[in-house]
Amino acid sequence: MPEVLDWGPSAFHKRANSFLFNRMGKKVKKEAEPPPKDVFDPLTVESKKVATVVLMLNSPEEEILAKACEAIYRFALKGEENKATLLELGAVEPLTKLLTHEDKIVRRNATMIFGILASNNDVKKLLRELDVVNSVIARLAPEEEVVIHEFASLCLANMSVEYTSKVQIFEQGGLEPLIRLLSSPDPDVKKNSIECIYNLVQDFRCRATLQELNAIPPILDLLKSEYPIIQLLALKTLGVITNDKASRAMLRENQGVDQLIKILETKELNDLHIEALSVVANCIEDMDTMVLIQQTGGLKKLLSFAENSTIPEIQKNAARAIAKAAYDPENRKLFHELEVEKCLVSLLGSENDGTKIAASQAISAMCENSGSKEFFNNQGIPQLIQLLKSDSEEVREAAALALANLTTCNPANAKAAAEGDGIDALINTLSSKRDGAIANAATVLTNMAMQEPLRLGIQSHDVMHALLSPLHSANTIVQSKAALTVAATACDAEARTELRNAGGLEPLVELLRSKNEEVRRNASWAVMVCAGDEPMAVELCRLGALEILEEINVSVSRKNKFSEAAYNKLLNNYLSLKYSQTGYLSSSNIISDGFYDYGRINPGTKLLPLKDLCLQEPSDQRAILLINSRSSDVSPPPSTEDKSSDVGYGRSISSSSSLRRASKEKTNFHFSAGFGSPTEEKSEPTSGRNTAVSKSTTKEKGSRKGRGKKEEEKVKEEEEVAAAPKLTGEGSLEKEWFPPSDPDFCVYVYEVTKSVLPITNIKEQIEVLAKYVAEKMGGKIPKEKLQDFSWELHISELKFQLKSNVVPIGLIKKGIFYHRALLFKALADKIGVGCSLVRGEYGRAWNEVKLMSESRKGVMGALPPLEVYIVDLMFHPGSLIKLRSREADHYRFL
Repeated sequence: MPEVLDWGPSAFHKRANSFLFNRMGKKVKKEAEPPPKDVFDPLTVESKKVATVVLMLNSPEEEILAKACEAIYRFALKGEENKATLLELGAVEPLTKLLTHEDKIVRRNATMIFGILASNNDVKKLLRELDVVNSVIARLAPEEEVVIHEFASLCLANMSVEYTSKVQIFEQGGLEPLIRLLSSPDPDVKKNSIECIYNLVQDFRCRATLQELNAIPPILDLLKSEYPIIQLLALKTLGVITNDKASRAMLRENQGVDQLIKILETKELNDLHIEALSVVANCIEDMDTMVLIQQTGGLKKLLSFAENSTIPEIQKNAARAIAKAAYDPENRKLFHELEVEKCLVSLLGSENDGTKIAASQAISAMCENSGSKEFFNNQGIPQLIQLLKSDSEEVREAAALALANLTTCNPANAKAAAEGDGIDALINTLSSKRDGAIANAATVLTNMAMQEPLRLGIQSHDVMHALLSPLHSANTIVQSKAALTVAATACDAEARTELRNAGGLEPLVELLRSKNEEVRRNASWAVMVCAGDEPMAVELCRLGALEILEEINVSVSRKNKFSEAAYNKLLNNYLSLKYSQTGYLSSSNIISDGFYDYGRINPGTKLLPLKDLCLQEPSDQRAILLINSRSSDVSPPPSTEDKSSDVGYGRSISSSSSLRRASKEKTNFHFSAGFGSPTEEKSEPTSGRNTAVSKSTTKEKGSRKGRGKKEEEKVKEEEEVAAAPKLTGEGSLEKEWFPPSDPDFCVYVYEVTKSVLPITNIKEQIEVLAKYVAEKMGGKIPKEKLQDFSWELHISELKFQLKSNVVPIGLIKKGIFYHRALLFKALADKIGVGCSLVRGEYGRAWNEVKLMSESRKGVMGALPPLEVYIVDLMFHPGSLIKLRSREADHYRFL
């Protein structure tokens, strides 16, 4: 109901009754002398409508204003509905003018109204718009009454809840008078002032100003108050401002630590222990304060609270304090002696999420102590893994952090985490909504992957698909950790294939462009690992990894060792691109089946895959030379005479039986000697054109004569070939593409293995192989007849017959410098003869070999230096020319 406003008996009614009494003839007293005509007679009004009183707020009479404000104050006290009513009636605007009224009573009553009204959100909004903060702050002046201080501070406390009002109060100088009022004799003034300050210091600018105004001493004095609410608000304020280093130092200098310890030691003040522990936890970050707490026995007190308290908030804050204190080596040692680990493990089982988080953080800090790390191996890791399955994202993040620290440089803990069913939980955490949880889970998986059995377990849980989302993250820490996990887990072809099929290579390559140094480094590391085989290297180059790495390595500030290593790894496992770009293959760059020489290309130019090149129509560009000793069929390679009709391009296997035949072929064919034309008959072929030899016998004989290391390399190569169909995905098994076969080259490999490999003298091996290559490529060509050697027409005829620019090297019977040099390198690599391949200008290419100097042979002592020779394949096949000689220059350039 509206407030009934009693203004006293009506003067008007009294005068009317007196007039009627005279009319009835009764004796009346002599009337008083009438007032002057220009003076209004006093009027007493009784109002039952609040709207009427609101209108009176515009009166010029101080008494009416004072009584109207008093009535509105009592009305507002009755509830939120009345506050809303006053707002609707427009009472706020005239009241704001009364805040600065000359009359103390009017000013006091108006201030009291605003102290009550400011708790209403709509009123607060209007007060901000009317900009009354300055007027309210002015009421905090020392000359004002205590009651005005009380309600003005109450108004500011209510308004300071919202950020915009915080800014207004701070910018208009409200902090200083509020700090002064902390010393007021009135407890309500103290309470309202400290509450407002607590709200204000949530903003960092207010915290900085608070230090300048020396607010710590009066706040500490409030801890001695007899009113718990004032003590609690003072502790909460200290809990916020002690996040700043300067405030912690000021607290220590004013003996604040002693007061906090006394509160913690007083059982009667147990309702203050939660906030007191929070302040202590902040103070421990300051080294001098921590030493002081340590000297006063505060650390043992913290442990006691964590162990014995049944209040979750006290346990949480005690664990927080332990976590911060444990970053100091001496404190970790003390905590370990006090067996803090048992306490922390028990806190992991708390029902309160905050306690679990604090305990996990404390375990993370204690991991720096080796003894603690060993303790958590059996007790702690299983509980943390269970926390990874929590519904709370914060709990999962804290648990992942603890596991990351526990497993770093500790294989035993990594193994314990895996055995505790941690792999599945960690991979699920990679899809968390919190970046910290994802980064920490990736770190644990990386730590586990250092051990091969655990890495295999991680790979079996589809980790590559789980890493897709982290690789796409916008957070640089998550990107860095995810890339590092890829580097740790993609160590074998199957895992790399899974990553490629999952679409993980694209975001990984994109991370190479990152402006963050650590992201670039780890992404380069991951690319280096993923480029471990040719199919992956080809795919990474197709995605632009090589160009990005080349750009990075040009920059002095952006390049790193991993970016350089990744660049080299890509080229070394994609020799076709390396030779086209650099024009050089070293003796360690072993040419394998599927290599093709496209010719020189400029850096940054894309090299099309072999399949795309094979499907192109022949053109006037130079022939693309293909090396392939694998057959795409199980039948023996045909003879060289019918080569042009039997070469198959784009051959496919379209049935399961064919796939089985192909698989059986890959199993039975052994490429250790680098050939593919064996026979089951015991008789050996009489010439390179005799192809009636079956594949199995050649395999056996080649294996017996092949070198062990080369055999292992070819076995590895065969395994990669067997795994290659998986790269195309399940849906592509119906039609598998194979490069064109080269039966003649298979025969070359077989013959070289039989005739050259058994030779023990390396120089003699080189000479014999050079003569063999020259014979297959048109024989010796005298210098004066070089121009008459019609190799171009021969190559054009082959391109026409094959209907493609891709020409298998074995079909070329008239070859010039670069044809012969490539064939020599390919055959030399098959039998383990080290040589390099160098591209020159004007169609020139040559092979370089390193041999011991003839003049140093037989000399005792240190190993003699090796000299580099060019192998002549054209003019005097088999002769060796010293690299730095006029004859060598003539061979290379003239």
